[in-house]
Amino acid sequence: MAKDKNVRTAELGAEQVMVNMAGIETCFDRAGKMKPCPIGHEGACCKNCYMGPCRLVGKNAEEEARGVCGASLPVVAARYIARMVAGGTAAHGDHGRDMVFTLLAAAEGHAKDFGVKDVKKLYRTADILGIEFEGRQVNDVAKDVANKLIEDFSRQKGEMNFLKRAPQKTQERWKKYGIVPRGVDRDTVEVLDRTTMGMDADPDSILNAALKCALANGWGGSMISTDITDILFGTPTPVKAEASLGIFKEDEVNIIVHGHEPTLAEMIVEAVTEPELIEYAKTKGAKGINLGGMCCTANEVLMRHGIATAGGFTNQEPAIMTGLVDAFTVDVQCIMPSIVDVAKHFHTKVITTSDKVRIPGAQHISFDEHIAKEQARQIVRIAIDNFPNRTKKGSHVTTKFPMIGGFSHEYIEYMQGGTWRGSFRPLNDAIMAGRVRGVVGLAGCDNPRWPSTGIHKYLATELIKNDVLIVSTGCSSAACGGVGYLTPEMALENAGPGLREVCEAIGIPPILHLGACVDNSRILTIASAMAAEGGLSDEIGGMPAVGIAPEWITEKAVSIGFYFAASGVPVIFGGDSPVIASKEVNRIMTEVWFERFKGALHFEPDPEKMLALALDYIDKARENLKLKKYEPGKFGTEKVLMDMAARREIRGHAGL
Repeated sequence: MAKDKNVRTAELGAEQVMVNMAGIETCFDRAGKMKPCPIGHEGACCKNCYMGPCRLVGKNAEEEARGVCGASLPVVAARYIARMVAGGTAAHGDHGRDMVFTLLAAAEGHAKDFGVKDVKKLYRTADILGIEFEGRQVNDVAKDVANKLIEDFSRQKGEMNFLKRAPQKTQERWKKYGIVPRGVDRDTVEVLDRTTMGMDADPDSILNAALKCALANGWGGSMISTDITDILFGTPTPVKAEASLGIFKEDEVNIIVHGHEPTLAEMIVEAVTEPELIEYAKTKGAKGINLGGMCCTANEVLMRHGIATAGGFTNQEPAIMTGLVDAFTVDVQCIMPSIVDVAKHFHTKVITTSDKVRIPGAQHISFDEHIAKEQARQIVRIAIDNFPNRTKKGSHVTTKFPMIGGFSHEYIEYMQGGTWRGSFRPLNDAIMAGRVRGVVGLAGCDNPRWPSTGIHKYLATELIKNDVLIVSTGCSSAACGGVGYLTPEMALENAGPGLREVCEAIGIPPILHLGACVDNSRILTIASAMAAEGGLSDEIGGMPAVGIAPEWITEKAVSIGFYFAASGVPVIFGGDSPVIASKEVNRIMTEVWFERFKGALHFEPDPEKMLALALDYIDKARENLKLKKYEPGKFGTEKVLMDMAARREIRGHAGL
């Protein structure tokens, strides 16, 4: 895959907008001007105390370089990436915590605009937590679930509640190597403590603590957030939507919800359909109200309501540059402060809604779950009042693509066996037969230092061509949707013959959109269900599955990579390793982790090598599991005439 320096993004609509509005600075311009610090870029700089910053460079830096305190290069690099894990876990932990407190407030009657929409998911979660639900009031069960999950943030000793959802052998590995997490806050604080000056000086020990912290994210904060969001707003099922900057309408009020938390966005979804507000919009000259999403708040409302997405991280500035956005509402995470500067060129109102995210120049409405619907209506009115201020300035694009999202764990289970016989057996069988070569979780950000979304598109194209089923989340889902890759028709045109056959039989795309960043936890529960189903691996580790974050940016991505590696999934991140300066740290994250957990974390800047590494992991896993060697178009499904003895054996195994 050649890198074209003249192309900033693989999404044609966004590229067109930036070409037409040349002169307005975006993240792509800043990425071109601002080169990374070469020492920090490699993880060779320590800023953890004021004796430094210490730069550990030189020909023999790995063995000889020392900071003022005496810390070696492997220690400095391990501390650096461990702190990234702590930052990412804190972000997703706060997200999960907010969702739990919203559920508690709704159950206690303090947040009257919210309530339990998926009682079945509530009961399923209660059962996992050991909470009795038969014959009880829904809100009483919800209150107990919320209080039980709050423990996972403040617990000082013991184990987190959802760890029991992992296969037993996976749990045994965690216990053997001392990485069983206690609580989100407890293990995040410990990583920060360990990595201060004068503390842990063993790279392996530091990275182990980071793995424990990351597991508190994947099997804690993120998984909690996913389950509670499903309980409050409904567990996703497949829904049609549209993607790209062409979703905006010239004759309607356009509102964007951007960030990661769904609570206020859900209320805005309801508000824009209220007849009174639609009539109010008409008094201002608009024909209606059009709601779109950005980043993971987009994924949340898309998965449940079919709200169109305007794209991922790098599309937020071009979205405003269309000149069609009347209100740009943001909550938390991945918000570019520069959107306020871009908005000054247009009429767009930028509204911040979280007290954790303040941007000078934006209007702030502090979200209060007790008056959520009222605040949603306030935001919609601001957008309507701003509609007459719209000018012809801007670059209007019309290209957009249909897409299908909403593939939750529960729906994937249902679509393979129905309501009463939900199962992962058909997927396991398809993998064993070689129709599906393996599974890749395609996740992570889109990065302006590449042709943004381009590597997502390249890998998606090549993986499905090689009969690899993709499950996608976050901005990777937006990247695939923005180029038309999230429809069943895509399988007919581009997937390998085995994968195409499976997709046709079930009626699914070859890339399953699982939701937001926190919904990477759905991949963990799906992998656990596949292990429980049997026929493949009896743990997550060893399955023909790989995680890839082609254009990662955030600390959240590093935390996700760590918890997948600890759970037994080899992970590949695009770009150079942020700790490339230390061979020892990279050896631990690849060779040592694979030996201990069957997972690993690689960094690879070449997309073609990323693809080759992923396929190699998948094929070696198939070999180790003694599955039929993958050969395109040869599925090992030849019919065999069974004698009576063979039939009796099958009936005996089935308990008949």
